[in-house]
Amino acid sequence: MEFVVLGWADDEPTLRLDYRRFAYAGKFVMSNTGKAVVVDRWDPMAAPSDEYDSAVAAAAAFNEDRTDESTLWIRYVTVRSDRKRRGLGPRLCAFVTDAGRGAGYERIRIAVNNPFAYEALHKAGFAWTGETSGLAELVLERPADAPAARLRETYQAGLDSYRERDLTDPETAFLAAREGSDPPALLDGVGDDTADAGR
Repeated sequence: MEFVVLGWADDEPTLRLDYRRFAYAGKFVMSNTGKAVVVDRWDPMAAPSDEYDSAVAAAAAFNEDRTDESTLWIRYVTVRSDRKRRGLGPRLCAFVTDAGRGAGYERIRIAVNNPFAYEALHKAGFAWTGETSGLAELVLERPADAPAARLRETYQAGLDSYRERDLTDPETAFLAAREGSDPPALLDGVGDDTADAGR
């Protein structure tokens, strides 16, 4: 598996993903966001094609905050349906964070609308800022302002905001299993500044 930045927003990269295998596939066709992918094999000389796109296991779209040039927002993250539950989404977000920091961004943010994504992003080193955005999305940031941001109280406060919502049975069970727990451990390798971050 290789993690690759296909291009930054100024490069206008596009990516055609199979809508049957990827959530938010249509968001990656747009050229106004940067793109990063996890691929089985990487050939930088290959032109986008059905064969190339079939190598993609996960993708992220990101762009600079319109009002704060020191902040990069991860807008969409999607993992191919047959590659889920392997940690690819959090690892890709950590990779985008490292690439963004290498490109000069001081903070990387993402807004999440469900407890599963909230948990996954904590594994990538993100922490809840206490802010919400959009349709009740919790805003997470990496690096967090201080190590205290990963304390149980902050983590649980974010989970509590989901507990107040109308939830699916799996979400309810997920939240019940995490009642009073510490944030999840970081995935192995998260936080390594190894990204090829040219911008």
